[in-house]
Amino acid sequence: MKLLTHNMLSCHIKGVKNGYPFKIDPVKIEEMDADYDPDFLRHIYPRLEWPALREAAQVMGEPNLPEEVTESMLQNDEEFLRHFHHALLELILEEGALVCPETGRRFPVHKGVPNLLLHEDEV
Repeated sequence: MKLLTHNMLSCHIKGVKNGYPFKIDPVKIEEMDADYDPDFLRHIYPRLEWPALREAAQVMGEPNLPEEVTESMLQNDEEFLRHFHHALLELILEEGALVCPETGRRFPVHKGVPNLLLHEDEV
């Protein structure tokens, strides 16, 4: 599971008010090359929750994302864009779990696919 996907997911257990962002409990992280497209990064940035992405990237082994992003960084900072690209598209949670921040419920990730199915009493 790429961090782009992680940034879009939230916990939907009945009664959960704070189900975003999932905490990541990694067991196996892989890296896979992805085509670098700075225009895509500029386009997707406004749709992301930057603090959630930054925290997830740190857990996944990319410590080089800044706390805040400026327009200048998005337009002109090649080093920043490369780290952003790496975190968002090249780091993959292959095995582990996503953990609901409110309930602590663990959702397994196997072969890069998160299983977010709820138990009957959670619906």
